[in-house]
Amino acid sequence: MVLETEICLTIMTAYRKVIKLMGNRFEITVVSEDEADAYEKIDKAIAEISRIEKLLTTFSEDSQTNLINRNAGIKPVKVDKEMFDIINRSIRISEITQGAFDISYGSIDKRLWNFDKNMTELPDPVTAKKSVHLINYRNILLNEKKCTIYLKEKGMRIGFGGIGKGYAAERAKIILQQTGVESGIVNASGDLCAWGLQPDGKEWTIGIADPNAARTSFSYLSVSNAAIATSGNYEKFITINGERYSHTIDPKTGLPVTGIKSVTIISPNAEIADAMATPVMIMGIKVGLDLVNQLKGIECIIVDDNDKIYTSKNINLH
Repeated sequence: MVLETEICLTIMTAYRKVIKLMGNRFEITVVSEDEADAYEKIDKAIAEISRIEKLLTTFSEDSQTNLINRNAGIKPVKVDKEMFDIINRSIRISEITQGAFDISYGSIDKRLWNFDKNMTELPDPVTAKKSVHLINYRNILLNEKKCTIYLKEKGMRIGFGGIGKGYAAERAKIILQQTGVESGIVNASGDLCAWGLQPDGKEWTIGIADPNAARTSFSYLSVSNAAIATSGNYEKFITINGERYSHTIDPKTGLPVTGIKSVTIISPNAEIADAMATPVMIMGIKVGLDLVNQLKGIECIIVDDNDKIYTSKNINLH
């Protein structure tokens, strides 16, 4: 008697979907053996990103962010626990970075900064400092018991441009994991998180953007269960008297950052990676690296204006 054994081969494939959300290009990839199931799960992640966009946006009059901003200097605003927690975490990052990260950056007087060819000189230091006088995370007052947020000064505004993409990517990853996706990538215009392995069993290969040619990579990292975010001056900057000035403004001086082309942060969490990239750029090479080297699980790659590369202690570039 001959027994026949049926052998079933499971072929895993990476399925992708690209969509514009939060003003950014999101690319979501999941590894699955079932195409229909993969896209159904990706759609759940997209729904989560859309939900977060509605929560954090300043482009919708009835968003909680705008409600907080409209009541600056007037009264505290009751918010959802999720919004309260994001703001609370943002303030903690402000404390760690000594104010280099500050969600009250929305208070800046934008009339000074257009970063186009018409801008031929910087404002004087006194005018620049005046433009940021309302930026101060210490004036964001939280009442945990009542779940309220109060901006102490009239004219203050908060915004989540420095943390929102990372938070959305992290939430999308969590939703995908909860639906059983064991491997994937959520890429929010370069701020991304990756987990699990590629269909061939290897770690994900992530390119680090070349500050001199943004669509190419100068180096690669092999990652799994990690998040990466890059902040750079290569997309928006001005050159005055031969010196390049980033569109990133130092909230303490009101003047643009110089000396660094890009900062890449590697972290277990996409929200943290996103939130840390810009402040390290503002803090500068030495202070920024000193801070990163004190933080558990966070690594950093900095490219200065002369294309010299600096890394934190545990980086292995290819």
